[in-house]
Amino acid sequence: MRLVRREFIGLVVGATIGTRGAHSQQAASVRRIGVLSPFAPPDTLLWNKALLRGLRDLGWIEGKNLAIEYRYAEGKKERLTDLVNDLVQKKVDVLITTVTQDTLVAQKATSEIPIVMVAVGDPLATGFVQSLARPGGNITGLSQMTPDLSGKRLELLKEIMPKVAAVAILFNPDDQLSVLDFREAQLSAQRLGIESHPSEVRATGDLEKVLRDAVALGVDGLVVLPAPVLFGNLKFIADFGIENRLPSTFHLREFAAVGGLLSYGVDRSDLFRRAATYVDKILRGANPATLPIEQPTRFELVINLGTAKRLGLTVPANLLGIADEVIE
Repeated sequence: MRLVRREFIGLVVGATIGTRGAHSQQAASVRRIGVLSPFAPPDTLLWNKALLRGLRDLGWIEGKNLAIEYRYAEGKKERLTDLVNDLVQKKVDVLITTVTQDTLVAQKATSEIPIVMVAVGDPLATGFVQSLARPGGNITGLSQMTPDLSGKRLELLKEIMPKVAAVAILFNPDDQLSVLDFREAQLSAQRLGIESHPSEVRATGDLEKVLRDAVALGVDGLVVLPAPVLFGNLKFIADFGIENRLPSTFHLREFAAVGGLLSYGVDRSDLFRRAATYVDKILRGANPATLPIEQPTRFELVINLGTAKRLGLTVPANLLGIADEVIE
Protein backbone atom coordinates (compact mmCIF):
# COMPACT_ATOMS: atom_id res chain seq x y z
CA MET A 1 0.00 0.00 0.00
CA ARG A 2 1.34 3.46 -0.97
CA LEU A 3 1.44 6.16 1.62
CA VAL A 4 1.72 9.78 0.69
CA ARG A 5 4.40 11.72 2.54
CA ARG A 6 1.86 13.65 4.64
CA GLU A 7 0.20 10.43 5.82
CA PHE A 8 3.57 8.86 6.62
CA ILE A 9 4.65 11.85 8.69
CA GLY A 10 1.32 11.75 10.47
CA LEU A 11 1.81 8.10 11.43
CA VAL A 12 5.35 8.73 12.69
CA VAL A 13 4.26 11.73 14.72
CA GLY A 14 1.32 9.77 16.11
CA ALA A 15 3.58 6.88 17.07
CA THR A 16 6.02 9.30 18.74
CA ILE A 17 3.25 10.96 20.70
CA GLY A 18 1.91 7.57 21.71
CA THR A 19 5.35 6.48 22.93
CA ARG A 20 5.83 9.71 24.87
CA GLY A 21 2.39 9.27 26.38
CA ALA A 22 3.26 5.77 27.54
CA HIS A 23 6.50 7.02 29.09
CA SER A 24 4.63 9.86 30.80
CA GLN A 25 2.11 7.43 32.26
CA GLN A 26 4.91 5.19 33.44
CA ALA A 27 6.79 8.12 34.98
CA ALA A 28 3.62 9.27 36.70
CA SER A 29 2.87 5.84 38.17
CA VAL A 30 2.27 5.88 41.90
CA ARG A 31 4.63 3.91 44.13
CA ARG A 32 3.33 2.51 47.41
CA ILE A 33 5.15 2.28 50.74
CA GLY A 34 3.98 0.81 54.02
CA VAL A 35 4.81 2.26 57.44
CA LEU A 36 4.57 -0.22 60.32
CA SER A 37 4.70 1.11 63.87
CA PRO A 38 4.27 -0.40 67.34
CA PHE A 39 3.22 3.04 68.57
CA ALA A 40 0.01 5.09 68.38
CA PRO A 41 -0.54 7.76 65.67
CA PRO A 42 -0.14 10.79 68.01
CA ASP A 43 3.23 9.44 69.22
CA THR A 44 4.64 9.33 65.68
CA LEU A 45 3.33 12.63 64.32
CA LEU A 46 6.67 14.47 64.30
CA TRP A 47 8.52 11.44 62.92
CA ASN A 48 6.09 11.00 60.05
CA LYS A 49 6.31 14.68 59.21
CA ALA A 50 10.09 14.36 59.03
CA LEU A 51 9.75 11.30 56.77
CA LEU A 52 7.36 13.12 54.43
CA ARG A 53 9.65 16.13 54.35
CA GLY A 54 12.60 13.93 53.44
CA LEU A 55 10.63 12.17 50.71
CA ARG A 56 9.35 15.48 49.33
CA ASP A 57 12.90 16.82 49.09
CA LEU A 58 13.74 13.81 46.92
CA GLY A 59 10.78 14.27 44.60
CA TRP A 60 8.28 11.87 46.19
CA ILE A 61 4.97 13.58 46.88
CA GLU A 62 2.17 11.78 48.72
CA GLY A 63 -0.96 11.84 46.58
CA LYS A 64 1.01 12.53 43.40
CA ASN A 65 3.59 9.81 42.77
CA LEU A 66 3.53 8.19 46.21
CA ALA A 67 0.92 6.44 48.34
CA ILE A 68 1.58 5.61 51.99
CA GLU A 69 -0.17 2.91 54.01
CA TYR A 70 0.17 3.50 57.78
CA ARG A 71 -0.36 0.68 60.29
CA TYR A 72 -0.22 1.27 64.07
CA ALA A 73 -0.18 -1.40 66.78
CA GLU A 74 -0.86 1.28 69.45
CA GLY A 75 1.30 -0.46 72.04
CA LYS A 76 -0.24 -3.90 71.46
CA LYS A 77 2.61 -5.94 70.02
CA GLU A 78 0.32 -8.91 69.33
CA ARG A 79 -1.30 -6.81 66.57
CA LEU A 80 1.93 -6.35 64.62
CA THR A 81 1.75 -9.68 62.75
CA ASP A 82 -1.70 -9.00 61.29
CA LEU A 83 -0.74 -5.43 60.44
CA VAL A 84 2.42 -6.36 58.56
CA ASN A 85 0.70 -9.25 56.78
CA ASP A 86 -1.87 -6.77 55.50
CA LEU A 87 0.89 -4.59 54.09
CA VAL A 88 2.58 -7.60 52.49
CA GLN A 89 -0.70 -8.63 50.85
CA LYS A 90 -1.06 -5.11 49.46
CA LYS A 91 2.36 -5.63 47.83
CA VAL A 92 3.89 -2.36 48.97
CA ASP A 93 7.12 -1.44 47.20
CA VAL A 94 8.97 -0.65 50.43
CA LEU A 95 8.16 -1.39 54.07
CA ILE A 96 9.34 1.05 56.76
CA THR A 97 9.71 -0.16 60.36
CA THR A 98 10.51 1.91 63.42
CA VAL A 99 12.27 -0.10 66.15
CA THR A 100 13.48 -3.62 66.87
CA GLN A 101 10.09 -5.02 67.86
CA ASP A 102 8.25 -4.29 64.62
CA THR A 103 11.31 -5.02 62.46
CA LEU A 104 11.46 -8.55 63.87
CA VAL A 105 7.85 -9.12 62.89
CA ALA A 106 8.40 -7.67 59.42
CA GLN A 107 11.47 -9.86 58.90
CA LYS A 108 9.37 -12.96 59.57
CA ALA A 109 6.60 -11.75 57.26
CA THR A 110 8.64 -11.16 54.10
CA SER A 111 12.04 -11.84 52.59
CA GLU A 112 11.13 -10.17 49.30
CA ILE A 113 9.78 -6.69 50.05
CA PRO A 114 12.63 -4.27 50.89
CA ILE A 115 12.50 -3.19 54.55
CA VAL A 116 13.92 0.14 55.73
CA MET A 117 14.38 0.14 59.51
CA VAL A 118 14.65 3.54 61.16
CA ALA A 119 15.72 3.20 64.80
CA VAL A 120 16.57 -0.39 65.69
CA GLY A 121 18.96 -1.33 68.47
CA ASP A 122 21.66 -3.73 67.31
CA PRO A 123 20.91 -4.93 63.75
CA LEU A 124 23.77 -7.43 63.92
CA ALA A 125 22.81 -9.05 67.23
CA THR A 126 19.19 -9.34 66.13
CA GLY A 127 20.20 -11.00 62.84
CA PHE A 128 18.64 -8.31 60.65
CA VAL A 129 21.83 -7.88 58.63
CA GLN A 130 25.01 -9.81 57.88
CA SER A 131 27.18 -6.73 58.33
CA LEU A 132 26.70 -2.98 58.70
CA ALA A 133 28.63 -2.30 55.50
CA ARG A 134 26.76 -4.88 53.42
CA PRO A 135 23.42 -5.98 54.93
CA GLY A 136 23.05 -8.89 52.51
CA GLY A 137 19.27 -9.35 52.58
CA ASN A 138 16.09 -7.34 52.16
CA ILE A 139 16.66 -5.20 55.28
CA THR A 140 18.67 -1.97 55.47
CA GLY A 141 18.31 1.45 57.06
CA LEU A 142 19.47 3.12 60.25
CA SER A 143 20.45 1.97 63.72
CA GLN A 144 20.17 3.81 67.03
CA MET A 145 22.71 1.42 68.57
CA THR A 146 23.78 3.70 71.43
CA PRO A 147 23.48 1.74 74.70
CA ASP A 148 26.37 3.79 76.13
CA LEU A 149 24.00 6.79 76.25
CA SER A 150 22.18 5.10 79.13
CA GLY A 151 25.29 5.74 81.20
CA LYS A 152 25.46 9.33 80.00
CA ARG A 153 21.89 9.96 81.13
CA LEU A 154 22.80 8.67 84.59
CA GLU A 155 25.78 11.03 84.66
CA LEU A 156 23.52 13.94 83.74
CA LEU A 157 21.08 12.97 86.49
CA LYS A 158 23.91 12.87 89.01
CA GLU A 159 25.08 16.33 87.92
CA ILE A 160 21.63 17.72 88.68
CA MET A 161 21.15 15.61 91.80
CA PRO A 162 24.63 14.92 93.26
CA LYS A 163 23.24 12.97 96.24
CA VAL A 164 21.36 10.40 94.14
CA ALA A 165 22.04 7.02 95.77
CA ALA A 166 19.56 4.64 94.12
CA VAL A 167 17.51 4.52 90.93
CA ALA A 168 14.85 2.28 89.45
CA ILE A 169 15.69 1.23 85.88
CA LEU A 170 12.50 0.69 83.88
CA PHE A 171 12.93 -1.66 80.92
CA ASN A 172 11.17 -4.40 78.97
CA PRO A 173 13.04 -7.74 79.26
CA ASP A 174 11.33 -8.92 76.05
CA ASP A 175 12.79 -6.04 74.01
CA GLN A 176 16.38 -6.57 72.84
CA LEU A 177 17.34 -2.89 72.70
CA SER A 178 15.83 -2.35 76.14
CA VAL A 179 17.93 -5.21 77.54
CA LEU A 180 21.12 -3.89 75.93
CA ASP A 181 20.52 -0.46 77.45
CA PHE A 182 19.68 -2.03 80.82
CA ARG A 183 23.04 -3.80 80.99
CA GLU A 184 24.87 -0.60 80.15
CA ALA A 185 22.83 1.39 82.68
CA GLN A 186 23.65 -1.13 85.41
CA LEU A 187 27.38 -0.89 84.68
CA SER A 188 27.22 2.90 84.65
CA ALA A 189 25.31 2.99 87.94
CA GLN A 190 27.93 0.75 89.52
CA ARG A 191 30.73 2.98 88.23
CA LEU A 192 28.99 6.07 89.62
CA GLY A 193 28.31 4.44 92.98
CA ILE A 194 24.54 4.39 92.45
CA GLU A 195 22.43 1.41 93.50
CA SER A 196 20.24 0.22 90.62
CA HIS A 197 16.98 -1.67 90.88
CA PRO A 198 15.67 -3.56 87.81
CA SER A 199 12.03 -2.69 87.14
CA GLU A 200 10.52 -4.92 84.45
CA VAL A 201 7.60 -3.58 82.41
CA ARG A 202 6.22 -5.94 79.77
CA ALA A 203 2.79 -4.35 79.42
CA THR A 204 1.01 -1.16 80.41
CA GLY A 205 -0.79 -3.05 83.15
CA ASP A 206 2.55 -3.67 84.90
CA LEU A 207 3.52 -0.04 85.08
CA GLU A 208 1.71 1.34 88.12
CA LYS A 209 2.77 -1.56 90.37
CA VAL A 210 6.37 -1.30 89.16
CA LEU A 211 6.44 2.41 89.97
CA ARG A 212 4.83 1.89 93.38
CA ASP A 213 7.39 -0.80 94.13
CA ALA A 214 10.16 1.64 93.20
CA VAL A 215 8.82 4.16 95.70
CA ALA A 216 8.70 1.46 98.36
CA LEU A 217 12.35 0.65 97.65
CA GLY A 218 13.24 4.26 98.42
CA VAL A 219 14.86 5.10 95.09
CA ASP A 220 15.87 8.68 94.29
CA GLY A 221 15.08 8.66 90.58
CA LEU A 222 13.69 6.83 87.55
CA VAL A 223 15.75 5.79 84.53
CA VAL A 224 13.40 4.92 81.68
CA LEU A 225 14.95 2.81 78.89
CA PRO A 226 13.86 2.35 75.25
CA ALA A 227 10.76 0.17 74.79
CA PRO A 228 7.46 0.84 72.99
CA VAL A 229 5.45 -0.01 76.11
CA LEU A 230 7.31 2.71 78.02
CA PHE A 231 7.22 5.25 75.21
CA GLY A 232 3.45 4.84 75.08
CA ASN A 233 3.21 5.83 78.76
CA LEU A 234 5.65 8.71 79.03
CA LYS A 235 3.13 11.20 80.43
CA PHE A 236 2.05 8.75 83.13
CA ILE A 237 5.67 8.11 84.14
CA ALA A 238 6.60 11.80 84.10
CA ASP A 239 3.57 12.74 86.22
CA PHE A 240 4.30 9.92 88.66
CA GLY A 241 7.87 11.15 88.99
CA ILE A 242 6.77 14.69 89.78
CA GLU A 243 4.09 13.56 92.26
CA ASN A 244 6.59 11.37 94.09
CA ARG A 245 9.54 13.76 93.77
CA LEU A 246 11.51 11.36 91.59
CA PRO A 247 13.57 12.96 88.82
CA SER A 248 13.33 10.91 85.64
CA THR A 249 15.31 10.44 82.42
CA PHE A 250 14.59 8.99 78.96
CA HIS A 251 16.25 8.90 75.54
CA LEU A 252 13.74 10.91 73.46
CA ARG A 253 12.78 14.59 73.72
CA GLU A 254 9.09 13.67 73.89
CA PHE A 255 9.65 12.68 77.52
CA ALA A 256 11.00 16.05 78.62
CA ALA A 257 8.20 17.70 76.65
CA VAL A 258 5.54 15.98 78.79
CA GLY A 259 7.23 16.63 82.14
CA GLY A 260 10.22 14.31 82.47
CA LEU A 261 13.28 15.97 83.99
CA LEU A 262 15.59 15.37 81.04
CA SER A 263 16.11 13.44 77.85
CA TYR A 264 19.32 12.68 76.03
CA GLY A 265 19.61 10.59 72.92
CA VAL A 266 19.16 10.27 69.21
CA ASP A 267 17.02 12.79 67.36
CA ARG A 268 14.47 10.30 66.02
CA SER A 269 12.86 12.82 63.69
CA ASP A 270 16.26 13.19 62.04
CA LEU A 271 16.44 9.40 61.62
CA PHE A 272 13.05 9.37 59.86
CA ARG A 273 14.16 12.18 57.58
CA ARG A 274 17.30 10.24 56.70
CA ALA A 275 15.28 7.05 56.14
CA ALA A 276 13.68 8.79 53.16
CA THR A 277 17.04 8.52 51.37
CA TYR A 278 16.88 4.73 51.59
CA VAL A 279 13.31 4.67 50.32
CA ASP A 280 14.29 6.88 47.40
CA LYS A 281 17.24 4.71 46.41
CA ILE A 282 15.20 1.50 46.58
CA LEU A 283 12.30 2.96 44.59
CA ARG A 284 14.84 3.95 41.95
CA GLY A 285 16.20 0.41 41.72
CA ALA A 286 18.87 0.05 44.43
CA ASN A 287 19.31 -3.34 46.11
CA PRO A 288 18.84 -3.12 49.92
CA ALA A 289 21.43 -5.87 50.33
CA THR A 290 24.14 -3.43 49.25
CA LEU A 291 23.00 -0.28 51.09
CA PRO A 292 25.15 0.18 54.25
CA ILE A 293 23.53 0.68 57.65
CA GLU A 294 23.89 4.22 58.98
CA GLN A 295 24.73 5.00 62.60
CA PRO A 296 23.31 7.94 64.60
CA THR A 297 24.98 11.28 63.94
CA ARG A 298 22.80 13.71 65.86
CA PHE A 299 22.00 13.69 69.58
CA GLU A 300 20.04 16.15 71.67
CA LEU A 301 19.84 17.09 75.33
CA VAL A 302 16.51 18.49 76.50
CA ILE A 303 16.00 19.71 80.06
CA ASN A 304 12.64 20.56 81.59
CA LEU A 305 13.51 23.44 83.91
CA GLY A 306 9.92 23.70 85.10
CA THR A 307 10.02 20.09 86.31
CA ALA A 308 13.37 20.69 88.00
CA LYS A 309 11.88 23.60 89.94
CA ARG A 310 8.87 21.54 90.98
CA LEU A 311 11.24 18.87 92.26
CA GLY A 312 13.32 21.44 94.14
CA LEU A 313 16.38 20.83 91.97
CA THR A 314 18.87 23.35 90.62
CA VAL A 315 20.20 22.59 87.16
CA PRO A 316 23.88 23.60 86.85
CA ALA A 317 24.49 26.50 84.48
CA ASN A 318 26.95 24.44 82.43
CA LEU A 319 24.20 21.90 81.61
CA LEU A 320 21.75 24.61 80.67
CA GLY A 321 24.43 26.06 78.43
CA ILE A 322 24.94 22.86 76.43
CA ALA A 323 21.29 21.79 76.28
CA ASP A 324 19.72 21.76 72.84
CA GLU A 325 16.44 22.84 74.39
CA VAL A 326 15.38 24.10 77.80
CA ILE A 327 11.68 23.84 78.60
CA GLU A 328 10.51 26.52 81.02
